[in-house]
Amino acid sequence: MPSSPRPLRKLGFLTIGLFDEADPRRGHESSLEIIELGERLGFDSAWLRHRHLQYGISSPVAVMAAASQRTSRIELGTAVIPLGWENPLRLAEDLATVDILSGGRINPGVSVGPPMHFDEVKGALYPDTADTEDFSYERVRRLLDFVRGKPASDFSGVQGFEVFSDRVQPHSPGLGRRLWYGGGSLSSARWASEHGMNFLTSSVVKAEGDEGPYDFAQIQLSHIQAFRAAHPDGADARVSQGLVVIPTDSASPEQRAKYEAYAAKRTPRTTSPQGPARLMFAPDIVGTSQEIAERLHAHAAFREVDEVAFALPFTFEHEDYVQILTDMATKLGPALGWRPGT
Repeated sequence: MPSSPRPLRKLGFLTIGLFDEADPRRGHESSLEIIELGERLGFDSAWLRHRHLQYGISSPVAVMAAASQRTSRIELGTAVIPLGWENPLRLAEDLATVDILSGGRINPGVSVGPPMHFDEVKGALYPDTADTEDFSYERVRRLLDFVRGKPASDFSGVQGFEVFSDRVQPHSPGLGRRLWYGGGSLSSARWASEHGMNFLTSSVVKAEGDEGPYDFAQIQLSHIQAFRAAHPDGADARVSQGLVVIPTDSASPEQRAKYEAYAAKRTPRTTSPQGPARLMFAPDIVGTSQEIAERLHAHAAFREVDEVAFALPFTFEHEDYVQILTDMATKLGPALGWRPGT
């Protein structure tokens, strides 16, 4: 098996945190239990997907706060918070507060663009300003400035018995260097690098240009290279990859069949660019840890990263996630050269 130029340094996982509408507590408890398990298994990070008006985690910052009080070592991230739904100043306050509570362990990942189904939700979200809201990279820049301690107000000092700051409080030193941009295009990679962010890549990229054939790994590799080329940290700039990876080492025959059927159902969308945005999806990787390691070591983009946040499939059961995470930590991680954290 060819060796990777970058041995795997950080192993993480990503969960969507699904729940039953009639019993949302159970689903959120499951997510917290999975994070606790991840820490016991030695994972370096646990990441939360963000879903609005769906039956998944709609408030990952609140869930990170809860997880921070049930863990002591594992890093906690979001992949990603869509800033079109957020006020950057208020979000900066929440992120800094949770970072302080966690002891400096959070890794907020964000993205930009109009909220999904904006025409249907804008009356509730922005009843007075929908036509003037800026959903560009400027929204990220504002968040960066507030998190990094730039002034948010023209006033500071004492008024009566109260003391006011001109910057977001609490201020969490170091959080500004742990902000990630989740992107799937060259423009996103370059913008993130020029603003000193870290870069989250996932199982989705944009097929840019008119000429194929299109190869997911090569497209993703070009984004990583463009990001590092413009970043102040150069080759050491942080990039994390988030493919869907499902090891089957300890899976039951029924679980293996379910995992293979899940991947097969999603495979047709990986063969060509999809929709007006021309999105390319990576195939889900199902197999033994040794088989997965061989495929990853042959993946052009994986060979350029030393951090991953493998995405857990959306619709599996709690016990399936326990099996998958256990195999990741005890079989797949070591096969990729990773050592568990303590």
